Amino acid sequence: MRTDELALDYIDRAGLTLEEAKSAFEKEVYSLTIRRAQETCELSLKGALRYLAIEYPRDHDVSDVLIRVKETRQIPEWFYEKIEFMAGVSSDLARKRGPAFYGIERSVTPASKIFGRDEALRALKGAEEILKLCRSLIKEEQKE
Repeated sequence: MRTDELALDYIDRAGLTLEEAKSAFEKEVYSLTIRRAQETCELSLKGALRYLAIEYPRDHDVSDVLIRVKETRQIPEWFYEKIEFMAGVSSDLARKRGPAFYGIERSVTPASKIFGRDEALRALKGAEEILKLCRSLIKEEQKE
C-alpha cells in the first residue's frame, strides 16, 4: 500500500469514527462521544500529515507537528489559518482520551460521570471540522 493510499484509508476510517461519535452523542453517552471524536481527529490529522509525507510521532496528539508544519511547509493558506485551531482540539482531546474511556481510576470516577453534553458537543464539532479540513486538503493536493 502506498503512503497516499494509507492516508486516504485514515481519512475514510475517521469518517466512520465520526459517525460512531454522533451515534454516541444521540444516545447521550458523552464520554464515548469524546473518545470517538478524539479518534476522528487523530486519524484525520495523521492522514493529512501522511499524505503530505510528514513524519509524526506515534502519539495520540500531533499538535506539535502541526505547529512545525505551519512554520516550515508550503500549505494552502486556508489550511494554514486553521492549524492553531486543529492543534488546540488535538491537544485537548488527547488529554481527555484516557479518562473518556476508563474514567479516573484514582478517584474511582467512571467515564460516564466526567463529561457532559456541552463538552461532548464541542468535541464532536471540533472533530467534524478537522475531518472536513483534512479531506479538503487531500482533495486539493490530489489535483496538483
